[in-house]
Amino acid sequence: MKVLFATYPMAFHTPGGGEIQLLAYHKHLPAHGVDVTLLDPWKPRFLEHDVVHFFSCVGGSVHLCNFVKQLGLPLVVSSSLWVTEDTKHLYPIGEIHHQFSLADRVVANSEIECDTLARIFDLPREKFVSVLNGVEQSFYEPVAPELFRREFGIENRFILNVGNIEPRKNQLALVNAMKSYPDLKLVLIGHQRDRDYANACFAEGGEQVLYAGTLAHDSPLLRSAYAACEAFVLPSTLETPGLAALEAHAAGARIAVTQVGSTEEYFARHVAYLDPFNVDSIVHAIRAALAQPRGAVADKPRDLSWPSVLSPLQALYDSLLNK
Repeated sequence: MKVLFATYPMAFHTPGGGEIQLLAYHKHLPAHGVDVTLLDPWKPRFLEHDVVHFFSCVGGSVHLCNFVKQLGLPLVVSSSLWVTEDTKHLYPIGEIHHQFSLADRVVANSEIECDTLARIFDLPREKFVSVLNGVEQSFYEPVAPELFRREFGIENRFILNVGNIEPRKNQLALVNAMKSYPDLKLVLIGHQRDRDYANACFAEGGEQVLYAGTLAHDSPLLRSAYAACEAFVLPSTLETPGLAALEAHAAGARIAVTQVGSTEEYFARHVAYLDPFNVDSIVHAIRAALAQPRGAVADKPRDLSWPSVLSPLQALYDSLLNK
């Protein structure tokens, strides 16, 4: 089984959860008998593969997907998309519908996401398949919190947010919520995907906010940050769900996370939930998270390591070949 992975050209300029997911699939699928190649636009070799798997619904993606189908190859699309009746006007719905129609299967990260996409785009539910997001096994392994504190000279207790700094991740609302916790710092880690928005967050937060830049996904410093924080807070306007939240949870951090998206399907009762559009709700969720015991690994809802969650994807590829 040979599968070709492709995504839009700018994806790895400021990589986020979707790009981490793509690389994790590339790393772990060989153990499931799937030989994965990353698309080289100079030597694409489409016809040397059994299936093409395209990641994202960013505008323009439909063109490569259409080309794949013209070649007669099975096409899988990973959506990474949470859209509702209230938000669909924000997306190129017609183009995404075309892309999903071309796909033999659309991979989402939860059953509720599959149900929602099928309803919004008026497509057969059987076209959509749920493959859970996962985490690297290393995030379950303890790392000393002092490693991160020493690297960045942090002595104060702090709340942590990891993610691209942009309106969808909603860090500005978190900055405002943190004003109710003057004794805690807020540490932000991630690419400044929207520099004006990032600057607004830094200006509003002042000395309470510490920007730690970007950290390699496999850096021990990232795992140490999860271990050192008082709580990890992800107030995004939607998540499907956030890989950073899954990693923080695996590392045993207390969690407060958005209620919008598929987070409850993953975390059930194990975290505090917040309304991202209500600063008071974020304040209360932080308080609830701080009241949780640390070390949720012993009480994790399920094994979400990548090797454990990828069997449905391998079965999906096999089904397309058999078909």
